Amino acid sequence: MRSINSFAVHGADVGGSSGAATDIGQLAINTIRTLSMDGVQKANSGHPGTPMALAPAMYALWQRELKYDPANPLWPGRDRFVLSVGHASMLLYAAIYLAGVRDVRNGKVLSAPSLTLDDLKQFRQLDSKTPGHPEYRHTAGVETTTGPLGQGCGNSVGFAMGEEWLAATYNRPGYDLFDYHTYTFCGDGDMMEGVASEAASIAGHLELGKLIWVYDSNRISIEGSTDIAFTEDVGKRFEGYKWHVQSVLDANDVDAISKAFEAARAVKDKPSLIILHSVIGYGAPKKAGTASAHGEPLGDAEIKGAKEAYGWPSLEPFFVPDGVQAHFQEGLGARGAAASKAWYEKFAAYEKEYPKEAAELKDIFAHRLPQGWDKDIPTWDADPKGIATRASSGKVLNAVAKNVPWLLGGAADLAPSTKTNLTFEGVKSFQPAHWNGSYAGRNLHFGVREHAMGAISNGLALSGLRAYCSGFFIFSDYMKNPIRLSALMEVPVIYIFTHDSIGVGEDGPTHQPIEQLAQFRAMPGLTTIRPGDANEVSAAWRTIMPETHTPVALILSRQDLPTLDRTKYASAEGLAKGAYVLASCEGTPDVILMASGSEVSLVVQAYEKLTAEGVKARVVSFPSFDLFEAQDQSYRDSVLPPEVKGRVAVEQASPFGWDRYVGSGGAIIAMRTFGASAPLKDLLTKFGFTPEKVYEAAKAQASRK
Repeated sequence: MRSINSFAVHGADVGGSSGAATDIGQLAINTIRTLSMDGVQKANSGHPGTPMALAPAMYALWQRELKYDPANPLWPGRDRFVLSVGHASMLLYAAIYLAGVRDVRNGKVLSAPSLTLDDLKQFRQLDSKTPGHPEYRHTAGVETTTGPLGQGCGNSVGFAMGEEWLAATYNRPGYDLFDYHTYTFCGDGDMMEGVASEAASIAGHLELGKLIWVYDSNRISIEGSTDIAFTEDVGKRFEGYKWHVQSVLDANDVDAISKAFEAARAVKDKPSLIILHSVIGYGAPKKAGTASAHGEPLGDAEIKGAKEAYGWPSLEPFFVPDGVQAHFQEGLGARGAAASKAWYEKFAAYEKEYPKEAAELKDIFAHRLPQGWDKDIPTWDADPKGIATRASSGKVLNAVAKNVPWLLGGAADLAPSTKTNLTFEGVKSFQPAHWNGSYAGRNLHFGVREHAMGAISNGLALSGLRAYCSGFFIFSDYMKNPIRLSALMEVPVIYIFTHDSIGVGEDGPTHQPIEQLAQFRAMPGLTTIRPGDANEVSAAWRTIMPETHTPVALILSRQDLPTLDRTKYASAEGLAKGAYVLASCEGTPDVILMASGSEVSLVVQAYEKLTAEGVKARVVSFPSFDLFEAQDQSYRDSVLPPEVKGRVAVEQASPFGWDRYVGSGGAIIAMRTFGASAPLKDLLTKFGFTPEKVYEAAKAQASRK
């Protein structure tokens, strides 16, 4: 562990040489440090040490390197900055405040600042604009929500892929509209998380030369020195991932950091890792270089000692020296304003020469669908044999993607099974040219990397693109965190999960999802849809695509499902309301049968038998709890009349959640154990998913009053 004395604290310039701390650049660096310390101290909660260590790197990037206009944080040509070490949020908040980043509301840039000094003083407080970890949409200047370590690293790969795709698709000679870099600050914790490794691996394969990570190697985690658990050579690992790797030995040497950024940008065919050796809590007399500087306030004595070490002119909390904000305006602000002005002038000329492409870009920036996007969505004829919903979804996906040029995605090495390859003429894979692909390709190949796939898809969506990704439903467990962050950020990633039930059959319980539906339905902000036949799949895509703020999980079957006769049963467009009356007796029913997915056709069979016997029955197709709960009470009561006590729910998954619809005395035919390895017919019999079992339960329920 290096001591605090390893580095000079004062400097006549920001390059690290000794002298009085009077240089405006050094004042700016120390302002970031002191604001971070003071914010954590006032909140009595937070992580001061990393902002203290990374302030010089933040200054070097934002003031010297970043192509960013604080007056227009929505400028499409801007560089992206990702703070994957989200616990160091005060580092970013201080920079946003000092740079004068403007606020954004409802997609519009305001004249007011994103953050004021008072906002910094409200760090981690209720309803403040400075939550404990940076949150997208909550604070202008935050490009993505970070905090769960490794997620920002994955997002940054999505940002870099988004830039490559936009450039390959829309740049024209003389019009380099998309030519930005993605910079990411990450730490030891990120390097330990598997998602960062997955993301780094695919970034190296894809040769994402405009992706730059700064790895803060302070060798400290919550439990102490990382020597207790993390002793690998990170640089060699990343060289193995085909990254360009550099080291900066002194985190206070701003000139060396700037030179490292310059060298990284010069490498066009590899992502870059800059290993920055720092001292956590730099400047604190006793806590620098220790775990106690990581995740707790420093205390008044340590703050006083640190400020004295910096040669700080005041012990007043949240003191900002005159000239610091103006210094950022003269650097980052002026540079960004000139660059964004030139970009918009270039776009105006581009629009005259390439009106079709410019119109598409305007739709992308405005999150609009093109006219006629849904014109080729098929309607399916009745068919007792039917088609698996994964297969019908694949056909609908291709019909939609032909008309939405910025819809792109792929699978975790499962596209042939999830039916998510785009197959129409002209579609390529997103790959470097020597891998027989193109950066304008729309088929993404994530490899067996579910976790990174989700995080990358968030980055693609945050780039303005309409991203989908897919896998087997059981393996959604590997990517729950990025799905949750999609919902938290309100970005409309489309998650396509197939092999949705014990219908997987012989693959057995390791591949048969049971509790996953309940988990997804419990997640705020995520819409989960499990369609019952091909026409419900078409209706699902009509519902999904207009979403601008809501991620969707589309849950699909491996096995064929009958395509219901919609001249006999209700239109599948009822899916948009989450649940709808598929078939019903006249008047008030004695029993309501409800199901989602493959079980809808099963309850229809039981309904027909009950009806033939004169039992007053109703079938409710229930593809989405989330959409149903969004309807008003009168609609919900029209589908599930409160006075009807006889109810049966059928689903090849956990019964959890169905009790709200069947009531305490209703019947639920569901999975209460894991599945088994056997042919599907044997499984259906073993676990009670037969017309006879549903009929028996319905007969018993029909007598309830």
